Amino acid sequence: MNKTFVTKMPNHIGAFLKASRCFASLGINITRVSYNKAVDSHMLFIDAEGTPQQLAKATEELTAIGYLQCDEENRHVVLLEFRLKDEPGSVTAVLELISAHSFNISYISSQENGTEYQLFKMGLIADDPDRLNAFLDEAKKLCSVRVIDYNHADKIYDNSFFYSTFVNEISQAMHISAAAKNELIVNTNLAMQILDESGVSPYRTFDSISRFAELLAASRAENFVSRISTHQITDDTLITLIEPPCGSNTAIIRSGGDYLFIDTGYACYQDEMLSLFRTLIPEFDRMEKTCLITHADVDHCGLLPLFDRVYVSAKTAECLRAESSGGDGFREQNPLHKPYVRICKVLTSYMPIQPEKLTVIGEKKEIHQMLEQTGSFDFGELHFELYEGKGGHLAGESVLIDFAHQLAFTGDIFVNLKDMTAQQAQYNRYAPILMTSVDTDAAVCAQERQALFARLGAGTWQIFGGHGGMKLYQVAPASV
Repeated sequence: MNKTFVTKMPNHIGAFLKASRCFASLGINITRVSYNKAVDSHMLFIDAEGTPQQLAKATEELTAIGYLQCDEENRHVVLLEFRLKDEPGSVTAVLELISAHSFNISYISSQENGTEYQLFKMGLIADDPDRLNAFLDEAKKLCSVRVIDYNHADKIYDNSFFYSTFVNEISQAMHISAAAKNELIVNTNLAMQILDESGVSPYRTFDSISRFAELLAASRAENFVSRISTHQITDDTLITLIEPPCGSNTAIIRSGGDYLFIDTGYACYQDEMLSLFRTLIPEFDRMEKTCLITHADVDHCGLLPLFDRVYVSAKTAECLRAESSGGDGFREQNPLHKPYVRICKVLTSYMPIQPEKLTVIGEKKEIHQMLEQTGSFDFGELHFELYEGKGGHLAGESVLIDFAHQLAFTGDIFVNLKDMTAQQAQYNRYAPILMTSVDTDAAVCAQERQALFARLGAGTWQIFGGHGGMKLYQVAPASV
């Protein structure tokens, strides 16, 4: 059994040695350690492997020596910029005021700039908004004061309890439970460590996670502005495409009075999507709900628990069943992708689907070519040939092609980057940073796209990708 210990250690010689002796005495193996004093001078992450009894005993002993206590939940760092006269003693009055209000200073930076003023940046540790506001009112009588958002600055301005402050802030934005905060702390650290070793600044990682969470939160309720388009295939078959600001597209096929949903978006937008579904389909709450999932990524599978039947490839079923039993899905089995996926699951309140709702379509087989047919899938007037990719984006990825009606649903093997809303384009910036790549193997995914387009016959095709608008694709007749 593995467990991540998030420890708050005193910043002095021998602190880690004391924890190491605790694990060694219990026969526990340490499998990963992460500590970055420039980020957080006290928090050290230890991944340990042992029996449940050994790990429980270690938790007890580390708690007893104060290494697992986090008593700074409500404390925050406020970064202020004071515009002071560039003359001796100008900062003294400000420091005296800070002292009078009993604030601790976590950061100070100032440099002359060739003018008669200096800009002093100071990070103040504050836990009482009223007391901070009273301080600011008095400080503004001494000089001009500006509050800076330290999360979006170039540096982290407090390193005595950064992780706690950081996670508290993004948790508030997405209404994350206290129980989920530790998971968020652990995976934020994992993302930082992995990207740091590949040359990405820790500050860029934290900033990307923070902006990603803010974007998710800012796109809720009345700000959940989705682009919706309809595409008439036959007199009795209509496709409605929903493109949310964040997460995957959802396509709704209505054919012969029945409905099939393809992919479902993020779980955190359940209320917003349900409102759209009920507007588009007045009988939605009364009907049997069926969907098909192109692949098992969090942003495509968030609403699966709402559906009665979910069609998936054999490998996608394997992935979703592993998640439902508490195991790692395919993304989480990739060390580079695991932290981002875990962060996404926490921030979006992802819940695995019940395995009994899954219906496997297509043959279970090892895929050797870039795209191989595994079977067929019929819905209403549509007859899809079912293909599975080699796993360039994600193992189990499905592509549906209806040659008679010149339709294709591609999942994320093809994403229409050239036709995205501004919000979609902004959302799609962050996963490549935090995962190093959105694909399991980008080169293989590129070859899969080539194989996909090479299969399409002459005519005008409507291609529905996992993100972005529907793409009209012209294939000229072959010359004789």
